[in-house]
Amino acid sequence: LEQMDVSRVKLMWVNYPNMPTGTPATPELYNRLVDFALRKNIIVVNDNPYSFILNDRPLSILSVPRAKECCIELNSMSKSHNMPGWRIGMLASNGEFIRYILKVKSNIDSGMFRAVQLAAVTALQARDDWYEGNNRNYRNRRRPAEAIMQALGCTFDKNQTGMFLWGRIPDRYSNVEELTEKILHEARVFIVPGFIFGSNGARYIRISLCCKEEKLEEALGRIKELKRVES
Repeated sequence: LEQMDVSRVKLMWVNYPNMPTGTPATPELYNRLVDFALRKNIIVVNDNPYSFILNDRPLSILSVPRAKECCIELNSMSKSHNMPGWRIGMLASNGEFIRYILKVKSNIDSGMFRAVQLAAVTALQARDDWYEGNNRNYRNRRRPAEAIMQALGCTFDKNQTGMFLWGRIPDRYSNVEELTEKILHEARVFIVPGFIFGSNGARYIRISLCCKEEKLEEALGRIKELKRVES
């Protein structure tokens, strides 16, 4: 980006913790983004809905000095509070940016149903132990998901955050479809091939942690049985 002509760029969209890769944000990354935005006169918009999921250090880009001069942060109740479909989100920035956004938003619709907004207020008042319990559920699901990766010979980064686990397939497979088709037809387990998220995912698989722990354990058992028969 430093080498590109960005003189006509007004908005820069980023997403950390990242979807779909699970890459976490770091203070260093946010500092670099803010510095870049200030120097290039660009507004950075960070979509941050996964900040509280399997993340020991939830970070906001707005914690960086001067970030409110050039940044807007988005968040959503869908991920952090298990409220998908409620269509409740929020943003934070400086007053000027928010006034501009409200001016546009007020001409698009009249806002969400008030009862839904009040439910979101209640959810945001949850105590720390609620978040701890929510993450405990994800950690319990993460264990069989990691075991599936290991059973398939995949390598993965244990520092991934969010609701998914990515793994790189072994070199012995010519492509990711060879592995996912084999597991689908012989173990009756569907695993998402990474290429559906773009070419960089061509040798990766992704497991969702939205599945119940029992389902993940069942999938693990089927894969282990397939490996036992093959050996």
